[in-house]
Amino acid sequence: MTEKIDPKKLGDQVVKVLKTVYDPEIPVDIYELGLIYDVFLNESNDVKVLMTLTTPNCPVADSLPEEVKNKIKEIPQVNEVEIEMTFDPPWSKDLMSEEAKLELGFL
Repeated sequence: MTEKIDPKKLGDQVVKVLKTVYDPEIPVDIYELGLIYDVFLNESNDVKVLMTLTTPNCPVADSLPEEVKNKIKEIPQVNEVEIEMTFDPPWSKDLMSEEAKLELGFL
């Protein structure tokens, strides 16, 4: 039996975990960088993350999605984790949070 948890709380936990994952070439977490397009949760506490990379031939194209998946799996209430990569729309600096832009000197 799956433990009932408030989807908002679980979503907040997933975002908190995503903010601990950094692009190795940029000193900003992947969430603030705008690499996370969406996070989906279902009633079974399965998580699906729609994400991108700064470029399709990013050096961490294999390891970064795996790191995201493994970190989310560490949340006790989460059952399955699926990472879907997309390059549509392509990542751009416009997707970055104000905080990330400030950190990187774009503001």
